[in-house]
Amino acid sequence: MADPLLPAPIAIDGPAASGKSTLGAALAVRFGYRFLDTGLMYRAFTLAALRANVPAEVGECLRFSHSLVLSLLPQEGDTRVLIEREDVTDLLRDQQVEANVSSYAALPPVREQMVRQQREFATGSRAILAGRDIGTVVLPNAPLKFYLEASEEARAARRSTQASQWGHVQPTTQTQKAIVARDVADSTRKASPLRPAKDSIIIDTTHITLDQVIAIAAERVLCFAA
Repeated sequence: MADPLLPAPIAIDGPAASGKSTLGAALAVRFGYRFLDTGLMYRAFTLAALRANVPAEVGECLRFSHSLVLSLLPQEGDTRVLIEREDVTDLLRDQQVEANVSSYAALPPVREQMVRQQREFATGSRAILAGRDIGTVVLPNAPLKFYLEASEEARAARRSTQASQWGHVQPTTQTQKAIVARDVADSTRKASPLRPAKDSIIIDTTHITLDQVIAIAAERVLCFAA
């Protein structure tokens, strides 16, 4: 049985390739939480909009959001994303989605719809949400918040490795340029810009291993049950 003293929900934020999703999934499996990588929801909206030829414009996306049926299917340490009844999770790392997601994710009507669903996911059973505005906007009252950061070089190397696993071959230098551009877009957008919440525990993952990151975060989780 899950320990009732463990914090819920948990918010994890940070820039691209900082390790948010990996940490969230690991903590979810270890402590029995549901886990949602909220970035997949914005990717799913982007995929659906591209399929329907809906441009990244406020009015067009507002109308499109009213008809889009996007649902979440929790699994152990993960959550699948469905458009209508199609599981599109494995399509969300497509390069066209990658290239366009920032444009759609910056639009207020898109974020409003996603935030509503994310808050619903966080209610009920214990949940961990990872993204870019979880601790500041989606779950500002979360009892435990992490913010992961790392150098551009470290994140570019990680994303290049991930891209090769997804079947995309891209030089690290090109990946770093894309990460820098994504950082600028995420931190300067008017709707829910990327920034750490004031009460976030900041973990710099540049020079430590994944196991060390998980150990640091797990210790903080356990402090609530002590």
